[in-house]
Amino acid sequence: MAPRRGTGAAAGTAVIGFLSPASLDSRRDWIAAFHQGLSESGYVEGRNVMIEYRWADGLNNRLPAMAADLVQRRVAVIVAADGTPAALAAKAATPPMPIVFMVGADPVELGFVASLGRPGGNMTGVSALAVGTVAKRLELLHQLAPAAEQIAFLRNPTNPYFSALETRELQAAAADVLGLRLLVFNASNPEEIEAAFANLVAQRAGAFLLGTDPFFISERVKLVSLANGHALPAIYPFREDTLAGGLASYGASNREAFHLLGNFAGRILSGEKPAELPVQQVTRLEMAINLKTAKALGLTVPPSLLARADEVIE
Repeated sequence: MAPRRGTGAAAGTAVIGFLSPASLDSRRDWIAAFHQGLSESGYVEGRNVMIEYRWADGLNNRLPAMAADLVQRRVAVIVAADGTPAALAAKAATPPMPIVFMVGADPVELGFVASLGRPGGNMTGVSALAVGTVAKRLELLHQLAPAAEQIAFLRNPTNPYFSALETRELQAAAADVLGLRLLVFNASNPEEIEAAFANLVAQRAGAFLLGTDPFFISERVKLVSLANGHALPAIYPFREDTLAGGLASYGASNREAFHLLGNFAGRILSGEKPAELPVQQVTRLEMAINLKTAKALGLTVPPSLLARADEVIE
């Protein structure tokens, strides 16, 4: 099968549509991993493939129009990165075309594929295990801040399906396993983040857990600054949050996920069909701890956590 050309592409040049609810600045390192995966399938941007990037900059309501534009440009494959909103927007765009998704929830339950082993339609991709790690994140936060009885959870209401899944997992873990009270707050723009922190401080939250959402990655610096400024022990989904000054993080490796996305896209350009490409799961889970932040917060990190951490920032 010859690769499809996008509008304005040189003859014989394949075109990938890359759709993300996040921003380019927050994804530069991960995009490098995407390019690496793509190159392993024989494709190099600017040489034998073009990439039409569409960044929603944290505004999920922009995704449907962006997906429709990529369809109109007749790209060969849409890579719907960074979660459920991009994948849903790509799925809704018509006519159907090959789609490679990256989601943190079950793609079978979402209706994207018939099964993980044999997707059976025009979609395949990567499962990043995000929902499955959120309860573990809460457990780690409890070990870091055992005196905190009320945990603030910040989620993005414009990603309702995934936010509901994480909330359900956390509420069960908090009440039934750890005996904690979960305080749920919503934010989908920078002003709402400020308001959420004012509210959670007023409600005497003792610690903070950030939801897994692309918008929050774009607001990483603000979120870490607010949590540390209010002296709140906090745990985040990604190691990059800890590198930015966050106390701790636990979650799937996004570098691995983006590498897999690139590999899938290249294989589809080479003629393989999404229906026959099994969904891949991210296998690497990363835990990072920032001892500088722990010291500033007056916390002693248990030696058992330090021993298990993949990365310790001193």
